[in-house]
Amino acid sequence: MTRIVLADDHKIVRDGLKRILASTDLEVAAEAADGDELLKLVRAADYDVAVVDMSMPGLSGLALIKRLKSEKPKLRILVLSMHGESQYAARVLKAGASGYLNKDSAAEQLVGAIRKVAAGGMHIGEAAAASLVASEKSPHEALSDREFEVLRLLVDGLGPTEIGERLHLSVKTVSTHKTRILEKLNLGSTAELVRYALEHKLVG
Repeated sequence: MTRIVLADDHKIVRDGLKRILASTDLEVAAEAADGDELLKLVRAADYDVAVVDMSMPGLSGLALIKRLKSEKPKLRILVLSMHGESQYAARVLKAGASGYLNKDSAAEQLVGAIRKVAAGGMHIGEAAAASLVASEKSPHEALSDREFEVLRLLVDGLGPTEIGERLHLSVKTVSTHKTRILEKLNLGSTAELVRYALEHKLVG
């Protein structure tokens, strides 16, 4: 039996995932509502696969994936996100995840992806595969992982204070990251940044 830990801040999503997996040979052994809770569970017990949402309160996103892999290298991670695969999947795979699946995917795809990842394979969709090939040509690939996280939260409409609380950074540091992001992408404002993110499908 493959032991799974689910991490999503929406209970209705976790309940839905458990219903999908209930009739399979995949066991939902634990669930978490945020990144910090997930870390505690992973430290306390062994799981085969962690199915992780990218956007949760507390530690989340790329930073969470890296922390999970540093503490439990054998844990396989499947990212389940509302954000589009294009461009974003490349970063989560580099951070240590074994797969990336959009929340719009069918139930059969989820089950197949978990099984593939649990068996040691990688799961990415066609859009993610294409982005891995094309990513080197995109200006935003020059951003650090932290800058990319700040970009994503800015585009989601969060202000410097909220971003600082989410990523455990000072407002000054967030502002510095924002300035560097705009410089690297040759953009002049947050509005232009949002437009850039939409054009390059960096948001869901």
